[in-house]
Amino acid sequence: MRAASALYAAAGSLVLSALVAAPAGSATGTTSPESQGTELAARRAAAAGITFGACPAVENLPEPVTCGTVTVPLDYARPDGRQIKLTVSRVKATGKRGGEKVARQGALVFNPGGPGGNGMYFPLVSMMPEWKNIGSAYDLVGYAPRGVGRSAPLSCQDPERFAKAPSQSPTYPSPSYKKERVAQAQSYARGCAKNPGLQHYTTLNNARDLDVLRAALGEPKLTYMGASYGTYIGAVYAQLFPSHVRRIVFDSAVNPDPDQIWYVNNLEQSAAFERRWSDFRAWVARHDATYHLGTTPEEVLHSYEKARAQLAHEPAGGKVGPGQLQAAFLQTGYYDDYWPMRAVALSEYLKGNPKPLIGQAAPAPQAAAENENGNAVYTAVECNDAPWPTDFDTWDRDNSRLARVAPFETWDNAWMNLPCAYWSAPRQRPVDVRTRPGALPPTLILAAERDAATPYAGARELNRRLAGSVLVTEREAGTHGIAGGPNACVNGHLDAYLLDGQVPMRRAATCAPHAEPTPLGG
Repeated sequence: MRAASALYAAAGSLVLSALVAAPAGSATGTTSPESQGTELAARRAAAAGITFGACPAVENLPEPVTCGTVTVPLDYARPDGRQIKLTVSRVKATGKRGGEKVARQGALVFNPGGPGGNGMYFPLVSMMPEWKNIGSAYDLVGYAPRGVGRSAPLSCQDPERFAKAPSQSPTYPSPSYKKERVAQAQSYARGCAKNPGLQHYTTLNNARDLDVLRAALGEPKLTYMGASYGTYIGAVYAQLFPSHVRRIVFDSAVNPDPDQIWYVNNLEQSAAFERRWSDFRAWVARHDATYHLGTTPEEVLHSYEKARAQLAHEPAGGKVGPGQLQAAFLQTGYYDDYWPMRAVALSEYLKGNPKPLIGQAAPAPQAAAENENGNAVYTAVECNDAPWPTDFDTWDRDNSRLARVAPFETWDNAWMNLPCAYWSAPRQRPVDVRTRPGALPPTLILAAERDAATPYAGARELNRRLAGSVLVTEREAGTHGIAGGPNACVNGHLDAYLLDGQVPMRRAATCAPHAEPTPLGG
């Protein structure tokens, strides 16, 4: 449903002012060209609204999901310059819970992270029982951030070249391999530089886009949930627009310390993945009667390395080499839902049946363009957001040292980020996220204690920096993104906060871990 401009004209300027009030409580207390541009863009968006209708077939979103667009400036310092359209999806609040009518509380906007994640699918969670209560009171709104999907998409490389397989993934790369990867990073950075306006794909602009989306939805204040990188957008939003915040959920929080963004955060992520990789191998070892991969984590590692060596010699199906194996098993560090199927694939491969591994690890040609687009946006945002070491000697020293104790992800993570060493667009200084008491309403941080992608220390740091925030920890668990998942305790805190504005009395609360996955027959 479109929030018609006639509605706002009839209500007068008072309503528009409520929707686009200038940010309060900013770090400098001054009005920058970007903040003026944001205010103007939000005013225009509030007047135009969003016309929701049937989603284009390319989105693959069934009814009752509807789609629309919101217009934002590419450069907020020049709000009358080039405009881009962000795609938006929505399922309207049901207004019913357990047979009873409930009041609509507005729109809940979700960002899945990345950078480069596409949140257009989010309204589909309305079909899941864990989201029924929230979906009764809120319109569930997803969107594709700038650069993602159909939202002024970025590309840095031919998708077929990006998805080329099989590939290698040496744990301890040779000097010649490092030289090859440096050349690839330089080439990728040059490819990114061909995108006009590349410097405007930043977290700051993602936060400004979020405020324009809020206004376009007709919301005087924002109710938002961000997962992973989406928490950093939310934290920067809270810093820029504290008076516009209604409720924010930070699910699996990025460490917002400016000194961590982004180089140090990636090093700490690699160390955390090593711990979670160990958790997976310990689980497989406990189920050796099913998988026959070893009775200790070390024996399971030996089985994995055996498979890796075989794939280096003869890729499975001609497409699955060590690089594809590593990428597939990296997902075990994100979600323990993957543990049973990955263990089956490894077990079957070593018994001479490569089909499960090929099915799980071989690149999908139909996903090549989407994956390259996501990687391009990831690279642009992280490289633009902060300074990075520009000499490879620094990367080589830091990652060589880390790989001695955390070999599983370290070098692949380094190669993914290395284009930032050769970036031509201007770098920003990271935002110093920090709010004073009373500047924000209570906010909710959710974190798993053994999360690898966003290590738990980041949630604690965000908790310290956002006055009035409350941290809920899922102990001894490591799933990345825990809202609406299998833990009823976590979901209870989420419902209490979003539906009633309630947070635990203290600044921290804990939940017992959700149950470990059940093994599948090997």
